Amino acid sequence: MLSRLTRSKALAVCALPVAGLIAAAATAPLPFVVAQPGMTANVLGEDQGTPVITISGAPTRETDGQLRMTTIEATSPDTRVWLGDVLDSWWSTDKAVMPRDAVYPSGDNVKEIEQHNEAQMRESQNAASEAALTYLGLQDKDIEVDLELADVGGPSAGLLFSLGIIDKLEGDGSGGDLTGGRNIAGTGTIEADGSVGAVGGVALKTQAAHRDGATVFLVPSAECADAKSELPGGLRLIPVKTLKDAVQSLTTLEKGTGRLPSC
Repeated sequence: MLSRLTRSKALAVCALPVAGLIAAAATAPLPFVVAQPGMTANVLGEDQGTPVITISGAPTRETDGQLRMTTIEATSPDTRVWLGDVLDSWWSTDKAVMPRDAVYPSGDNVKEIEQHNEAQMRESQNAASEAALTYLGLQDKDIEVDLELADVGGPSAGLLFSLGIIDKLEGDGSGGDLTGGRNIAGTGTIEADGSVGAVGGVALKTQAAHRDGATVFLVPSAECADAKSELPGGLRLIPVKTLKDAVQSLTTLEKGTGRLPSC
């Protein structure tokens, strides 16, 4: 036969496992990483003295303005993150707590993770080149594109790489720059067919873009809400689903005609 607990006794009994969980969390590392706004790089310019985009087999044009890929800077895979780190980051607008598995492959050591990220970057660069050349109708021409960006891994610069290739080859299609001379930033993976995919840490990337002078940010449509959550003042969001969307939006922005999509 079970006896009925008083309210105070019931609360005390329930509090015991909760207190145990809190104590365990306070004394053991947690499966999270702490991220903050990272570096940005103008794909139309140079990185460590080397052009980010080099094209051979076709004439290229001088460009004005900037197309900035954005990154987040996260604690390393082997860094121990404690409860205090998590609580501190939750109260900070320029930091975010993210599940470790959302940033790094699960179960791999640091070297394997670095190799994985480098492989993702190479795949992204190949897809970016193919998507840009296909968009321009040049996929069957003997054109080679070399993309160089040191110390950056992962696939999230794909969209900006594609836009940079298009700007260097064709601009806006009528003699002007795709950027319109602006400092444009953004993020998004790219597939060879031009579809743009979601990435992580968008709210932090908007802060990095604003810090480095961008006034417009291209964001995968699926991540509009995240991008708006900590949006810096003066930074305009333009959602995109495809490379074509991005080019059309930038052309519309440059010419000052037509309606731009918004989050």
